[in-house]
Amino acid sequence: MALFHSHFFSDVLGMQSEAIVIVPQAASDRQIGVETVAERNVWPCLWLLHGMSDDHSAWLRRTSIERYAEAAGCAVVMPNCHRSFYTDMKMGGNYWTFLSEELPSLMRSFFPLSERREDNAVAGLSMGGYGAFKWLLRKPEQFIAGASLSGALDMSLRMKRVLEEPDRMMARSVEFAFGRQIPEDSNDDLRTLITTCQKSATHPAMLQICGTEDFLYEDNQLFKRVAEEAGLPLTYREGPGAHEWGFWDDAIQDVLDWLPKQGFGSGD
Repeated sequence: MALFHSHFFSDVLGMQSEAIVIVPQAASDRQIGVETVAERNVWPCLWLLHGMSDDHSAWLRRTSIERYAEAAGCAVVMPNCHRSFYTDMKMGGNYWTFLSEELPSLMRSFFPLSERREDNAVAGLSMGGYGAFKWLLRKPEQFIAGASLSGALDMSLRMKRVLEEPDRMMARSVEFAFGRQIPEDSNDDLRTLITTCQKSATHPAMLQICGTEDFLYEDNQLFKRVAEEAGLPLTYREGPGAHEWGFWDDAIQDVLDWLPKQGFGSGD
């Protein structure tokens, strides 16, 4: 694998931004202990989103994502979106527009990443799980599949609780992103997106994973019920685990094992 620390200017954000990018390297029989894959002209790509207290380096530092991606034969793009909730913020940058429009175009101009729908998937943890499912539901034509790990999937409910807590840093973060509340008909509310998205046989597959000891477990149970009632192609998995990296290191391996079964990487 080739690992790039990418720094670039974002017109949308009006400032320098960054992403860590992993791209498969041509097979070599001289790399000891490394799995290699057949060479391609362009690579399928997993867009992997970080959580609220993290940045674009977290997945690389806390898991073996580089090794897992090499075995899966895919590239991975991990952008820095700060504490934005992957949203065009009320008081801050337009991170939704950056993520869903500008970033893919820029990354494909820098690296050999496929534009084909079947070669693109999105995943994230916690705040990034929310961002991943929001991206998937709002722009289903871009992805074959997506996954949320311990996602903050009911932001309307979560905001009410956060704004009542004494943690002012958390409260300020959600206020800067959304204001004092998320309108019921907002495209930032996943339940609204579930009811308004077009259900079809080609809707992206969805994988939801959450630990039974996670403080977001209740939020995940609610999302699961709403998505299943709406007929979305959701696979749900749970098991012992809290909101921590040991659980997510295991879960991202499950994601990379699940994606090819949904057609990821099947493009020419």
